[in-house]
Amino acid sequence: MQVNPHLTFKGECEAAFRFYERCLGGKIVAMMTYGESPMAGETEPARRDRILHATLALGEYRITGGDVPAENYEKPQGFSVFLNVDSAAEAVRIFNALAQGGRVQIAMRETFWAQRFGMLVDRFGTPWLINCRRA
Repeated sequence: MQVNPHLTFKGECEAAFRFYERCLGGKIVAMMTYGESPMAGETEPARRDRILHATLALGEYRITGGDVPAENYEKPQGFSVFLNVDSAAEAVRIFNALAQGGRVQIAMRETFWAQRFGMLVDRFGTPWLINCRRA
């Protein structure tokens, strides 16, 4: 069994996934709009350029997502995407990249459990925990 986060957006999925690809060093391996899908005929024209499904590969892990109709969108709460990073320098780099245009909740710092740890909500509303554990 593999567990991966699936993020929802209200029209910003493509921009968010391109941002995550740059920040995290992953690769977008799938991105399909509603208009490119077999559901194109059932989709109102204004939504056809929205993302039905996107997949970002981060090594063996995946983050998936898509745009939902505005009336179905709910602001993320009660969870965070947790990234465990191998080096303190990489943790700081990723944290700073994701924080651009977002809101820092806990600044990146050393803690009793980690070389570096920080919390933020990015400009797309996704909450993140960035951690580099102690050696």
